[in-house]
Amino acid sequence: MDRRTYLQSTAAALTTGALAGCSGGDGDGDATGTLATSVSDQPGDIGDFESCVVTVAGVWVKPVRDDATDTSTETATGESEDRTYVEFDEPTEADLVNLQGEKSRLVGEESVDTGSYEYLQLDVTNVDGTLDGGESATVTTPGEAPLKFNQSFEVRADERTHFVADFTPVQQGNGGYIIRPVASETEVRYTTETPTSETTTN
Repeated sequence: MDRRTYLQSTAAALTTGALAGCSGGDGDGDATGTLATSVSDQPGDIGDFESCVVTVAGVWVKPVRDDATDTSTETATGESEDRTYVEFDEPTEADLVNLQGEKSRLVGEESVDTGSYEYLQLDVTNVDGTLDGGESATVTTPGEAPLKFNQSFEVRADERTHFVADFTPVQQGNGGYIIRPVASETEVRYTTETPTSETTTN
């Protein structure tokens, strides 16, 4: 079973509703808000690349649960089983070379139950890297797993939650590269405006 098939089967087992019917945190019944997800890149070793195109198909979100009612267990990869998968309308590509500094790329915008969430994970299904000299580069995510951002956030009924996930490729001893989250540059903003497909963050 390849990684994409595994992720799809895992998502099907974990998801209790699709898109607008996601399992929320501490929200109010069926109320939903909008979660807009963007990606950005801080320097790292991105200077080695002519292009580094990531494909993002969706996100996992982890609702905040009260300790008294939290019955979730940990999977073999250490992730909570009560994550919810939010699939984008279609996978979106973003070239990290073009997203350095304050630039970001909107990769998905979906309805999610209102409430508080512990973290967000990007479902990065492919990374296509070309080095500055023209040769291909092997670029992976840690453990070939979703890219996790330990940034808490809220989804609100009257505002748009804009989660900007910042990450960068870092060269490994074997000559390959691994994509790592940049916690200090990952941010959450709440706005009534719709993010553009490619924007400059403030």
